[in-house]
Amino acid sequence: MLAAVAAAVMATGCSGTAASQDAKTVPAGALRPLTDTEQLRIADAEQRLIKQCMNRQGFTYWEAERPSLEESRTLGYVADDVAWARKHGYGSRIAAKEDRARLTNPNLVYRKGLSEERRKAYDDALDGGIDAPEIMAELPNGATIRRQMGGCVAEAEKRLYGDPEAWFRANKIASNLQPLYVPQVMRDKQFVAALSVWSTCMEHAGHPEKDPGAARQAAKERALRSTSDETFAAERRLAVADATCARTASLAAIGKERETHYVNALRGRYGQALDTSRRIEHEAYVRAADIVGPRT
Repeated sequence: MLAAVAAAVMATGCSGTAASQDAKTVPAGALRPLTDTEQLRIADAEQRLIKQCMNRQGFTYWEAERPSLEESRTLGYVADDVAWARKHGYGSRIAAKEDRARLTNPNLVYRKGLSEERRKAYDDALDGGIDAPEIMAELPNGATIRRQMGGCVAEAEKRLYGDPEAWFRANKIASNLQPLYVPQVMRDKQFVAALSVWSTCMEHAGHPEKDPGAARQAAKERALRSTSDETFAAERRLAVADATCARTASLAAIGKERETHYVNALRGRYGQALDTSRRIEHEAYVRAADIVGPRT
């Protein structure tokens, strides 16, 4: 279950609120995480900057496809938007659409059509190629993660984040705390009680799945076996029941409150990384807003 929860424990989807907090004046610990909407705008701005940089170096570059805001929603462990579930289920058809877009990425086709010499020049221009400098970060579990950073990707990240190395180090800590707090959330008495209400509600609706992760996994497995309209209709019915019962149990609100409680308990050791990551991301969002508009 931990793997299913870890990506986003209690997130319920996109929020359209603007990043109104001044990251430089907000006290430590008070900056909120960016919404999905804001993170998407940063990603879109990075694509725009990469394109401009590649064009200056004589290459064609296509920005990544920008799905609608509705289709770009990130589903966390608890999803309680009934209207979205009624239309998209758990998003299997959106995911299939994204997979098709990746397979037909025009940048891959373009790169493949270049001569060997130009292909190397393209790689060097894009991300520094195989000789790009390496940065590293230590994760909370003691492991070390590395990435190469160069070319137009590095230029774009510097424009947005100011100090991309500091952001990388802080973000890799902040975004890998889940194994430390998710098990506590899942054992928390308040959350367990809310999950019991959800489970009872689902049983009454004709769905015996033990938790939201199991419900979503069941839908995913059926979608892998069949893409028929009947299968998608069943996915939507299950997702609607899941979201309805999550609202009945206040599962998202309780989960988010308990998540915040256990994350705050980690601040003694990881507070600086959390604050640095959020501060840099808020500053990046302000810069991104001057480069691209929001998704609609």
